[in-house]
Amino acid sequence: MSVNLRGRHFLTLKEYTPEEIRYLLDLSMDLKAKKRAGIKGNLLEGKNIVLIFEKSSTRTRCAFEVGAYDEGANVTYLTNSQMGKKETIEDTAKVLGRFYDGIEFRGFKQETVETLAKYAGVPVWNGLTDLYHPTQILADFLTVKEHVAKPLNKVKFVFVGDARNNMGNSLMIGAAKTGMDFVALAPKSLWPSEELVNEMKEVAKETGATITLTENVDDVKGADVIYTDVWVSMGEEDKFEERINLLKDYQVNMEMIKKTENDDVIFLHCLPSFHDKNTVVGKDIFEKFGLESMEVTDEVFRSRHSKVFDEAENRMHTIKAVMVATIGNL
Repeated sequence: MSVNLRGRHFLTLKEYTPEEIRYLLDLSMDLKAKKRAGIKGNLLEGKNIVLIFEKSSTRTRCAFEVGAYDEGANVTYLTNSQMGKKETIEDTAKVLGRFYDGIEFRGFKQETVETLAKYAGVPVWNGLTDLYHPTQILADFLTVKEHVAKPLNKVKFVFVGDARNNMGNSLMIGAAKTGMDFVALAPKSLWPSEELVNEMKEVAKETGATITLTENVDDVKGADVIYTDVWVSMGEEDKFEERINLLKDYQVNMEMIKKTENDDVIFLHCLPSFHDKNTVVGKDIFEKFGLESMEVTDEVFRSRHSKVFDEAENRMHTIKAVMVATIGNL
């Protein structure tokens, strides 16, 4: 059966079948090869896209804009709308849905992107909320396909850190859907919600995935992928001391890499990363807490294991695939 995603929203990977996820990854690979070959696309020709941003962004904004331009679409970057101030989210959705063929939202509340999707009448894409970051997962899994010599359903994937943030949640969903051996390595207080874990364990029964929650760093043994994220998410900047105390023993360093006993293990991070002191935040953390790096050491970040910049590039190709699949001229 052929896959047709035209008109679909992209809010979480929960709503997508394993076959549909594989289709998006295959489409991403095709679009990436075309771009590398210098072939100009036209699959979004005549389309208009609006990007609504509450949270700051580097990769998400650039990936949507470049991906759209590559395939012939026009883009509006919107940060100063009246949405939620003088105009309801519902009314904003109904207005933008009259102007645009697709709407991206990056912000705080998952309910905001869901409300936009309910009323817009056009596909809505989640560029990140506090709960989920589905476009990032496609980029992550494309990178795994490119660098791990195994099919996704044979991969052991370990997420280290705050496992109940948007990345921990979304990676667990994606891993369950694609049949991975998924490990959330974190203090128990930072495990994903019991409700989401149980939901994904039901999915795993159908796909052959396994889901493990652990506090034991030795459980990285056999990992094909070690993944981490910042210890403090946007909007939680008052929690650095608390999270450092909770997560300092879960830093991704060379000792952890060696514990995998896999010389080909890859390291991934959705970025930005606090791997040195060369940022305002990094310098401030060093002055306050004496840490030269937080969630990953500079040694690992710059090592041969690290594929973070391939992963960052793949945001563009996978986001392009989502737009093409849902509103494109296929």
